[in-house]
Amino acid sequence: MAKPNFYDVLGVSKTATQDQIRKAYKKIARENHPDAKPNDKAAADRFKQANEAYEVLGDEEKRKKYDQFGDAYEYVQGAGGGGGGAGPFPGGFDPSSVFGGGGDIDLGDIFGGAFGGRSRSRAPRARKGEDLQTSITVPFQMAADGGSYDVSLQKESGVERLAVKVPPGVNTGDVIRLSGQGHAGIQGGPSGDLLITVHVAPHPVFKRDGDNLTVDLPISVTEAVLGAKVDVPTLSEGTVVMTIPAGTSSGAKLRLKGKGILNRKSGERGDQYVQIRIVVPTSLSGRARELFQELSNELPPIPR
Repeated sequence: MAKPNFYDVLGVSKTATQDQIRKAYKKIARENHPDAKPNDKAAADRFKQANEAYEVLGDEEKRKKYDQFGDAYEYVQGAGGGGGGAGPFPGGFDPSSVFGGGGDIDLGDIFGGAFGGRSRSRAPRARKGEDLQTSITVPFQMAADGGSYDVSLQKESGVERLAVKVPPGVNTGDVIRLSGQGHAGIQGGPSGDLLITVHVAPHPVFKRDGDNLTVDLPISVTEAVLGAKVDVPTLSEGTVVMTIPAGTSSGAKLRLKGKGILNRKSGERGDQYVQIRIVVPTSLSGRARELFQELSNELPPIPR
């Protein structure tokens, strides 16, 4: 099987400088080392390929032969092509040389002693586990008032069920973070977090805009003309009585202060807006028609 192109393995162009090649190798090696991703065969393969690629591209002489002969570079290296070293990598390549033995990077910390004596035999550094992400769709009323929502999570240990506390006032797009409920830590490190993205189900009556609510309210022609007291549904207090002023037009918005959604930061509720919709009767008795005709004769003409 043909080997992958070494430039592609490191993600660099053929004109890349040695510094660019070195940085690319270090990044891939860190991300795919067996200590960072244990039991991950794909990561182990990427780590091995990166080492093979850097052994060649990190050496100017070998790189020149590779650019000229491709995979056949191994057969034209000659006596100076690099003998077998005592390390765990072919051709005597020592990844420790890439990261440096005297700088601020310690392979014992990064790779957990995989490179023998140069790692100072330190134990691998504990790392926090990866965060786990999921999403939930909560009822409109629960989003407003808060509540508990059961979530099933697939973890390495199996399915785990949690009762998630939904705070009052949560909205679509909000993220609930549960510390320590993510994937298990590495080498004794703390577990990651669980990030829950919230979606709020629509309501058949109320519409939400931030902390404010809107509800449509149908009223009769006589209620609009003469004014009236009508029942209005609210999300937080059930039905309340609202006064419709005389002469209210269709499309008018009336406000119920403090009847909206609770804002967790300010501790105050938004408002509820009542959108008026005048319902015109489509079927009239003879007497009703006469009354409307008399009324039209008494009313001033509407300018158009």
